Amino acid sequence: MDRNSNTYTFIFAIVMVVVVAAALAFTATTLKPLQAENVRQEKMQNILSTIGINVTRKEASDQFSQFVKEELALNSDGTVNTDVDAFKIELMKETKKPSDEQAFPLYIAEKEGKKFYVIPLFGAGLWKEIWGYVALDQDKNTIVGASFDHAGETAGLGAEINQSWYEDQYIGKTILDDNNNFVSVQAVKSGATADPKHSVDAISGGTITSDGVSDMLEERLGNYLPYFKNN
Repeated sequence: MDRNSNTYTFIFAIVMVVVVAAALAFTATTLKPLQAENVRQEKMQNILSTIGINVTRKEASDQFSQFVKEELALNSDGTVNTDVDAFKIELMKETKKPSDEQAFPLYIAEKEGKKFYVIPLFGAGLWKEIWGYVALDQDKNTIVGASFDHAGETAGLGAEINQSWYEDQYIGKTILDDNNNFVSVQAVKSGATADPKHSVDAISGGTITSDGVSDMLEERLGNYLPYFKNN
């Protein structure tokens, strides 16, 4: 076949496309289990970090079962759904359902004789989704740790939600007022009037992302009140 002909060019291009596509498909299939394992380990790592257990991703698998004693899937009324694996719940999918049809994962951890309740979070930032975990003390009110992350917030602004200086602000804040009414924790602009027990400083220049974290906390944490009241 004449290598300078259009037919040869088209056949060569088709063959190359098929070969490259097959190689990419093979690579994706081969790496998928490894990627899934990395996601699983990172999830365990983030959950543990909220109760002050800071380990590498590889160490997380061994440490997780030592501290996390229960993994519950809750119904909207606070009852436990024993048919659902809490760890496998995907909040991105759940939050698209009506609240009364969602499953709410809850991790109950123990450390130094104390019990902690770790709640997964999911919400919307400025550009894409944001997520995280918040651990409550055994009083089911005081935050002892928080971990946030994002899919694509602005670097140096909203992206700062996953920095320790921002996350650590939530430690010691309470989600209930003095009358045990749910008020959550709000991110407010520096200098704004707010109850210091229920507020943190918003990120300068990252107002929308900060508001997204506030909305995420209020919406997600509120769903766990029935369980806490029943228990």
